[in-house]
Amino acid sequence: MWGHSFYESASRLLRQHPSVSKLLVVVTVSGGGLAAFHETTPVHTVYADSVQEDQIAKKKKVVVLGTGWAGVSFLKNLKSSNYDVEVVSPKNYFLFTPLLPSVTCGTVEARSIVEPIRCITKKKGLEVQFREAVCHKIDPKKKKVYCRSTQDTNLGGKHGEFSVDYDYLIIAMGAQSNTFNTPGVEQYAHFLKGIEDAMKIRQSVINCFERASLPCVSEEERKNILHFVCVGGGPAGVEFAAELHDFVKEDLAKLYPSVIDRVQITVIEASDHILNMFDKRITAFAEQKFSRDGIDVKTGSMVVKVTDKELSTKERATGKVSHLPYGMVLWATGIGPRPEVIDFMKQIGQSNRRVLATDEWLRVEGCDGVYALGDCATINQRRVMEDIVEIFRKADTDKSGTLNLEEFQEIMDDLVERYPQLELHLKSKQMRNIDELLEKSWQNPTAEVDIETFKSALSQADSQMKNLPATAQVAAQQGAYLANCFNRMEECEKYPEGPLRFRGVGRHCFQPFRYKHFGMFAPLGGEQTAAHLPGDWVSIGHSTQWLWYSVYASKLVSWRTRVLVVSDWGRRFVFGRDSSRL
Repeated sequence: MWGHSFYESASRLLRQHPSVSKLLVVVTVSGGGLAAFHETTPVHTVYADSVQEDQIAKKKKVVVLGTGWAGVSFLKNLKSSNYDVEVVSPKNYFLFTPLLPSVTCGTVEARSIVEPIRCITKKKGLEVQFREAVCHKIDPKKKKVYCRSTQDTNLGGKHGEFSVDYDYLIIAMGAQSNTFNTPGVEQYAHFLKGIEDAMKIRQSVINCFERASLPCVSEEERKNILHFVCVGGGPAGVEFAAELHDFVKEDLAKLYPSVIDRVQITVIEASDHILNMFDKRITAFAEQKFSRDGIDVKTGSMVVKVTDKELSTKERATGKVSHLPYGMVLWATGIGPRPEVIDFMKQIGQSNRRVLATDEWLRVEGCDGVYALGDCATINQRRVMEDIVEIFRKADTDKSGTLNLEEFQEIMDDLVERYPQLELHLKSKQMRNIDELLEKSWQNPTAEVDIETFKSALSQADSQMKNLPATAQVAAQQGAYLANCFNRMEECEKYPEGPLRFRGVGRHCFQPFRYKHFGMFAPLGGEQTAAHLPGDWVSIGHSTQWLWYSVYASKLVSWRTRVLVVSDWGRRFVFGRDSSRL
């Protein structure tokens, strides 16, 4: 046994460090001679190889599509070595998207907010393979994903096409900008989804100033060229408008003094207010600040057409169509599913939906072993009223046809855990627990309620159901949740820890996913930021800007990116933003 252990250890050492085999000199015990190994191929024992093959055979294959917030959060939190993980993505880096608007104006450099995926997985100590490719088709029946290399060169005569088998598939491909089929948007508008988009916008802004500075340009043309339009009054559009305003006033005004008076920034929003997902106090402050800064906010207007020189808007109230000349237009109106996701949705019978539907455990409905998270999916929360009869039967342990207070209290915790809209309903009614919903029927502790009374008490709970927002915060929490499920899958399959199965026997293996909101930020320029924090707290001003700096710096994926971003902020304070067209 000692000899076997020695050779197994030596074999493992040589496999991990092949260079050691060139220097290893062993003194033989029998003859006292020297035996020198100078082989570059590591020495293996038959026993060690067979054990290793058995271990690999037992591992489940997990394929992750995408390296955005959801996918990277899953990889960073996965700790179990029971899986063979393969990542497929057209981007070999993770992008810190909240700072993309800062890249468009040179406040932060592009490389400061990206981290190579291989650097992230290397730190994990787990065996993770990365493939830089686009997944163009998913076959849930064969459990395969079909991929194509992002490289233009012909690879192996097959243009870099290959397939990957999986036991578990995690779809975290994100989404693309939604143009709502508006004519001309794809051809003439800029988007802000990736690092390439931000760099193109930065070049386009400088190009507009350089063209406007030419002596052959008329005053009317100069005014049109320096008209920057942002379509969409959400966080991305508002932050870009604020960044651009600061860039113009603080830096470009010194470099282009002859044309600076012609600059105009316009934000177009279809709804009645910008930042309508924030508290009304933040919305009002943002609109007032933009008005003071000279940023024109057009609410209640929809863009119906974009050409190379102007865009057409239609007022929602009157139907009046206007034409706005522009020099650059940013399209930031929302997101839509990717073509590969649309094709997959058709295969599994979800073609009538906007995004993939999953259950509360992030499992794609109608597919075995497929999970979806992030912007490409939404949780299809189960309705209380769909299961109300089964809930009543499960609670009615004595089969009397009525419920007493004690029977109901036994399932109360499972009920709230399984249907989170109940908790929201209680808050809206300013009630502490579900007991208060039925207090009229249970004024006498010995009284019992029938199923009709039970239905009546819970009938309004489903009105509190809401879809989760498509934000980085949601995606990151979903990735961490799913990784935790994978880490404890074997344990929870033996000892389930989830709520009761009201339509079955036993318990669910895991607790359902619950999103915890940590607040939202909206930088408004001039070193002022608005924040909507948990507990309905609203903070606006310069102090909130420093809170924004602290939070975003802490959320960056590595110390390298933290140092780079903080140094970019410091450089901007001292030297200003870089205006070179690179």
